[in-house]
Amino acid sequence: MIKILANDGLHPEGLRLLEEAGYQVDVEHIAQEQLMQVLPQYDVLIVRSATKVRRELIEACPKLKIIARAGVGLDNIDLSFAERQGISVINTPGASAVSVAELAFGHMFNLARHLHLANRLMPEKGNSEFKKLKKQFSSGIELRGRTLGVIGFGKIGLEVVRMGLALGMNVLTVDLRVEEVNVDLRVYQTDNLSLSVKVTTRPLEEVLREADFITLHLPFPAGSKPIIGREEIEMMKDGVVLINTARGGVIDEEALLEALDKGKIRGAGLDVFENEPTPRKELLQHPRVSVSPHIGASTEEAQANIGRMLAEQIIKRLIGKS
Repeated sequence: MIKILANDGLHPEGLRLLEEAGYQVDVEHIAQEQLMQVLPQYDVLIVRSATKVRRELIEACPKLKIIARAGVGLDNIDLSFAERQGISVINTPGASAVSVAELAFGHMFNLARHLHLANRLMPEKGNSEFKKLKKQFSSGIELRGRTLGVIGFGKIGLEVVRMGLALGMNVLTVDLRVEEVNVDLRVYQTDNLSLSVKVTTRPLEEVLREADFITLHLPFPAGSKPIIGREEIEMMKDGVVLINTARGGVIDEEALLEALDKGKIRGAGLDVFENEPTPRKELLQHPRVSVSPHIGASTEEAQANIGRMLAEQIIKRLIGKS
């Protein structure tokens, strides 16, 4: 019997499909240091970002046929070595695109209206300093009419662009592999209405100079130079809002803190951090930072999509390998 280890969990929808196909699926988490002893009995490994699948682990598992990532990035998997060993590596691009895009806008709205800070201070001081807090948080801005810079025009970036256009923002995009996309604006539950907007990508420097809000949606291989560092921040407008729901390390956190303290950056929305699961307190507690604990894809809809897409791919690949 085919044995599958879903080491970081799997949505019931995916679990149901795999079990209906006749596979044994174990969902009990195995600690990283114990995987070397346990994994050799399995044919398929399903992980999220927590489990690392490096060369040494792959070499110890000759039965392994498929490594499945329940998410977009593959930076926790030694992709090239796995493929050289004849192991299929699959992921779920697009399954969580709407959820991640909505979270990015959640942080934008937080920072535009100081909601992140109001939600910290109102429970503590709202009863005694209501008028003072009202005055403190009365300098909000609208997103409509602002320029949104989207760095990374993949499936998540595309959803961000759709939402930005729908909000009435001027959208600029950056992508090294995409030059032009016709973006269909979808009206919920309407089949007879269609609107398409042509979006052309721009050079990074141009977008950094012109954008009021900048959001990052691109992979970040370990050991790479941050996409946004001191030099890039200097190019930005004063009062820019910077959002990262992609990967920790995409933004140089030291440079970000300096720019926040100086007021160069109005605010930063961060769902990911360099030192997860122990992000630096200076960022978590900064009054200009809206934070969340790496939950971009953590919605019921996204997890159901991911589970279903993974299961369908695994079943198809196993049939092909039999």
